[in-house]
Amino acid sequence: MKRKIITNSPESTHSLGIALGAKLRRGDVVAYFGGLGMGKTAFTRGIAEGMGLDCHVSSPTFAIVNVYDGSPKLCHFDMYRIDGWDDLCTTGFFEYLEDDAVLAVEWSENIENVLPDNTLYVTIEKGEKETDRIFTFEGDERFENIGD
Repeated sequence: MKRKIITNSPESTHSLGIALGAKLRRGDVVAYFGGLGMGKTAFTRGIAEGMGLDCHVSSPTFAIVNVYDGSPKLCHFDMYRIDGWDDLCTTGFFEYLEDDAVLAVEWSENIENVLPDNTLYVTIEKGEKETDRIFTFEGDERFENIGD
């Protein structure tokens, strides 16, 4: 499955995240690919809301992982500074996979070779206008109607 969706504001990016969050299940991994300022945290806020979590989602840049309790819990990773196997192991990534949490992973380019088979790949790029974002979803067929 490959699907492109264009959002035109941070609010529509958030709404797209809500639609995805409502479809996520225990053990799902959402891997983000895209540069700085693409709306990854706004998208993750929507995912948390769509999962029914009542929490304040913030960028995990300095913490590396922010965990939001729920059923399932949401683990929001920033892999920007991960450089090698030892760094990755210290993040708790593999433990959270075994814990059946939903993982939202920023800078997945840095760990692409260890992403599980059930990963939903989300590439985010700038569109024509400053606030436009082009989301490309690749992965599980159950996400083919996302945003409809």
